[in-house]
Order: sequence, then structure tokens, then C-alpha cells
Amino acid sequence: MFRLIACGLFLSLFRHSAAWAARPFMTDDARLTTAGSCQLESWSRRYSDRSEIWALPACNPTGNLEITAGGAAFQGINKTQSTDAVLQIKTLFKSMTADGWGAGVAIGNVRHRPNAPAGGEQGQIYLYVPVSVSFDGGRWVTHTNVGWARDHVSGQDQWTWGMGLEVQLNERWMWIGEIYGNNRQNQFGQTGLRYQVVPDSFQIDFTYGAPRGFGATQNWMSFGLRWTPEKFR
Repeated sequence: MFRLIACGLFLSLFRHSAAWAARPFMTDDARLTTAGSCQLESWSRRYSDRSEIWALPACNPTGNLEITAGGAAFQGINKTQSTDAVLQIKTLFKSMTADGWGAGVAIGNVRHRPNAPAGGEQGQIYLYVPVSVSFDGGRWVTHTNVGWARDHVSGQDQWTWGMGLEVQLNERWMWIGEIYGNNRQNQFGQTGLRYQVVPDSFQIDFTYGAPRGFGATQNWMSFGLRWTPEKFR
């Protein structure tokens, strides 16, 4: 299930969502990976002055408890480097069905560590409620997040939010779009496509995003994959 050195700029982007969602969303969905199985989401995010590489494995051992543990590596054009470590758990109050809705709750912690003598550890603890609604037999799905985050260094609290939309174009292609932010900083938006290489198992995606709407500075492009195998035997 809210991402993102320019270490400070990455963290400010992450504070907008404070959620870990079905790739490539920052706005999380009210769904879990396959019960009794695990999934892997990995992606590269490119800015004009830096790059990120992410890997977020997640497992659902009980059927209604998804545990995500992973991280990222960042590198700027001046060779500055930093890393992130993420731990999150998510459960559902109600599972979503076709033409129905689902809701849950997630809590997580992210630690950001600049690889420099003068760099101190940064990060956040966060909590959010994802709500997803399905229309037209699941062809259209909306996602809404409302949450809270606390900065480890400053101790400041903030409210976070996100709204996303998935549209199934055909059996393999899906369009996605979202906006997200918080009560302290600007909003962000991104849009892109998912492609099911192996339906319900392996997908790839591409997105383009920017702060304050598209055409602003600090735009990004991302390329990613998501592998969701069947239940382990």
C-alpha cells in the first residue's frame, strides 16, 4: 500500500504520500498481495540531476497482513549517494470486489541515510487509510488515501493525502494517474501506463511526473516492474 542526493528533495517528495502502493502508484490501494505468497516491486526513477533505484519485497503470510521491507539507493550528478530503508505493514477492514469497495490501514517507517560524514539520519513514521472503489466490473478503480506522518528529526506532524485512478484499456494495458501531497508542501502528480507481460503475475510500467502539475522543474520519469507469483506450495 504514500515516496522520493538531493536528500532533502527526495524526502520532501516522500512526505507528500507517506505510502507504499501497487507500482507505480504513490497513492496506495486497498488490496494485498496474494495470500501465502510474496511479491517484488522494483523501479528506477530518473531526474535531471539524480537517480533512484528501489526494491520493495512484500509478503502476506496470514491472508490479511502484508509486510513490506526494502529500500533504495540514490545518486546525484555530483556523485553524492544515500540510501533508504523501509518497513511497512498493511491490513484490510474490507476486501474490494468488482463494483464494490475496500478499505484498510497501513503503518510504516522510513530511514534515510546520507553517505557523508556530516549527514545525519532522517526519515518518518507514518500511518494512512487507503480506500479503493471499483466501477464497471473493475475496469475503473479509484484510490483515496488520508494519513499522518511525523518527521524523526524535527518532530513535526503533517496530514497526507492522495487520489489515484486506474483505467483498464484492454486485457494487457492499463492507464494510471494520480495526485498526492500534504498540508505543508506542494502537490505532486504523475501519469503513465502498465503492461501485463504475464496477466496477474508479471507487469512492467512507465510514468512521468512533476510537482505542481506537469511542466514544472524537477520532473521525473520512472520505469518499473512488479512480480506477483501464485501462492507458495
